[in-house]
Amino acid sequence: MNDILSLLKSHKSIRRFQKKPIEKDLIKEIVEAAQSASTSSFMQAYTIIQIDNPIARKEIAHLCGDQKYVEEAPLFFVFCADLNHIDLACQQNSTAMKKGYTETFIIATIDASLAAQNALIAAESMGLAGVFIGGIRNNPEKIVKLLEIPSNAYPVLGMCIGYPDQHPEIRPRLPIDVIYKIDKYSNEGEISKIQDYDKSVSEYYYRRTKGKRKEGWSQQMASKMEGELRPHMKEFLAKQGFIMK
Repeated sequence: MNDILSLLKSHKSIRRFQKKPIEKDLIKEIVEAAQSASTSSFMQAYTIIQIDNPIARKEIAHLCGDQKYVEEAPLFFVFCADLNHIDLACQQNSTAMKKGYTETFIIATIDASLAAQNALIAAESMGLAGVFIGGIRNNPEKIVKLLEIPSNAYPVLGMCIGYPDQHPEIRPRLPIDVIYKIDKYSNEGEISKIQDYDKSVSEYYYRRTKGKRKEGWSQQMASKMEGELRPHMKEFLAKQGFIMK
């Protein structure tokens, strides 16, 4: 296994960071690595916002569900799906960009996500660590107002980065033959494999929390999916110009 594979397979979400600033040249490297991610049709349909203002950080941490590490991390990014660069390119060429299509929403969302993944991998390669913050979508209208994000853009996720101050065990993933298929989709035999996986996840949490937590993966998913998941997002996206036609 080479160094890149070792890095990819050793990923852990880190939420506690040393009180040590990240050098500006490292931040530049992270952003440039994000820019090097694959992008659909060369659209580069995303914007990365670095939040340094401590008042804004505190408010974002609250809006994300009182996630204190959003406020405390040395570096915090918001990755936005963004079609405004493309709109300007169209205007420059005397063309009107057709707006509101589901496909452009998908493209921009994927572009932002790929850029974010590249950014985190780059950070980890330099001895840093971090965690994605999906809670940025808990109160997206307030985030948009706070960060002055225009129409045809929306915050996909946040990201905390810093020098790690914790070293948790790697969380086990689903068995490879549950997520990896050849030639056609089949979930034959997956229930028993997920049951075995539940035991591994339960043991992981038991060790990590010293017996305070021991639910399996399927229990977590059942609990999460029995309730509504950010039902405000469809209306919010339409207000931002992503009408999904």
